Amino acid sequence: MPLTPEQGEAFRRDGYLALPEFFDAREVAALQAEVARWQREGLVRNVATDGDGKTHSQTKTNLQLIPLFDKSDLMRALPFQDKVVDAVGRLIGDPFALHLDQMFLKPGRHGAGTSWHQDNAYFKIPEPLRGTAMWVAVHEATRANGTIHVIPGSYREQYEHYRDPGSDHHIRCDPPDEQGREVAIELPPGGVAFFCYGTAHCTKANTTNSERAGLAFHFLHDSQIDQASLLRGKPLLSGPDSTGGKAEYGVRVADTWDAEVEKSLASA
Repeated sequence: MPLTPEQGEAFRRDGYLALPEFFDAREVAALQAEVARWQREGLVRNVATDGDGKTHSQTKTNLQLIPLFDKSDLMRALPFQDKVVDAVGRLIGDPFALHLDQMFLKPGRHGAGTSWHQDNAYFKIPEPLRGTAMWVAVHEATRANGTIHVIPGSYREQYEHYRDPGSDHHIRCDPPDEQGREVAIELPPGGVAFFCYGTAHCTKANTTNSERAGLAFHFLHDSQIDQASLLRGKPLLSGPDSTGGKAEYGVRVADTWDAEVEKSLASA
């Protein structure tokens, strides 16, 4: 169902919005199959370190894959899906482009979280509410397995960021009083959380026996993107200049989601 005006207002007020029922069981099975394939093919890498920002840890694991679009036709098609384009357009406005896509996977028992940070500390767009991440729960996401946490309204604040010693490339921040302000977003498989570029967020350690993966797709309103970014092939997903992916990928990607889901399931 399309987002309601009340949901749009909640996003602009709190800087995030959770939608527990977004992808259906068939779509979730295809996403899980792709994540399993990436692991079999050795495409993921551990970005967790032993506290020096360099030495990759042997005792904790935070597996990352970035980007996704060039490794999976399913993931390339996902941002073009009608319900994704509609939801993002209602939250940040049209026209908009896909900024980046990535996956993090936390293995059971030794899966490490990603520290508190604001995406805009990396990207520095003028209006943080004009960019949003869409975090997709590939598996059930709970407090116990380290689901994503956010601080409502934190896009109105700017925190000092510094190099995260527990990662080989991330930065982190220390939001004041985060334990009293943070909200854990628990989601079933296929649920999504949207949070704008200024919303402080993190994930926690996975203390369960099962792995948990999350996909993150980042979207930017056209007003926040300079022409150099567009020329580097950022796919336009809406607006009069969108070609459904043909200009960026050489083939039309829009309207291929259902077919790619079937292909993924057939090859699983």
